[in-house]
Amino acid sequence: MTTAVATKPSTDAIGRRRWATLTAKYGVYGGIVVLIVVNVFVSTDFISLSNLRVQLYQAVPVLIVALGMALVIGTEGIDLSVGAIIALSSAILPLYLGYGVWVSIALAIVAGGVAGLISGSLVAFARVQPIVATLAMMIGLRGLAVIMNGATAKPIDDMTLLNLGLTGWLSLPTMAYVAVVLVAIVAFVMRRTTLGRNLVAVGDNPSASFLSGLPVRRILLAVYIASGMLAAIAGILIAGHGAYADPANYGLNYELLAITAVVVGGTPLSGGQVRVIGTVAGTIFMQLVTATLVQNNVKNSYAQMIEAVIICIAVFVARESANR
Repeated sequence: MTTAVATKPSTDAIGRRRWATLTAKYGVYGGIVVLIVVNVFVSTDFISLSNLRVQLYQAVPVLIVALGMALVIGTEGIDLSVGAIIALSSAILPLYLGYGVWVSIALAIVAGGVAGLISGSLVAFARVQPIVATLAMMIGLRGLAVIMNGATAKPIDDMTLLNLGLTGWLSLPTMAYVAVVLVAIVAFVMRRTTLGRNLVAVGDNPSASFLSGLPVRRILLAVYIASGMLAAIAGILIAGHGAYADPANYGLNYELLAITAVVVGGTPLSGGQVRVIGTVAGTIFMQLVTATLVQNNVKNSYAQMIEAVIICIAVFVARESANR
């Protein structure tokens, strides 16, 4: 007769997992410090207000999209439609400016929410894999946005929209203050509300959550709607900054940028956790990587390879941490 003996992980394995856990939680902050120190010495005018504004203009839309992506990933999902929602919201703006700027902004955000509702319904009720449902939405919404705008970029001359995207207060862009408010709202929801706790539970174990009576489908709908609305807000800010509605080009690769920021920030792709501040740090880290490469004249092809390596390292560390 044989007796089953439980094997204990080796000391090396325990040490490796602890290292992976610490790296997943705090590695991004160390990376930010290293990149800032490097840029101070190798990049001209890195420590300047004008450079800070440029970095914020580029990073804020990614951060806003990444906030929604973090919520979706927290439920073990993914949202590939966010770039197309950016294009759709920018296409809606010039079409309805005749009814007032706030009407057009509201319609753009509602359109993002409806797109998220459709994606969430496909995932929650039709049980379509999130990557498939949102991929289909990405293709369809991009086509719809181009059709709505007649496949041409349309100028935006409304001062409210331009102020959102181009002007600022206390030397910082207005969109940076919008991002701070949205980060505070998402962090409050995740830390202080039942919805936030239920979202984490659904991502950790959807079957157990369903059996324990949690409204799993409503939670999935809520996170995809939130992701769509946040992507629409990013689209409004991008259109205001560019002074154009350009659905053929706006939002391209934003889904990848957002996923990268979330993963680098410590939110695992396996769900069950949402690191809001980590997502902010992940966005800053990736923006610093891009700025470092661009300011030192590294070719875009090499820059993409470096960013791919960073993504692979972040996913590997997250997997090792999740195996603890």
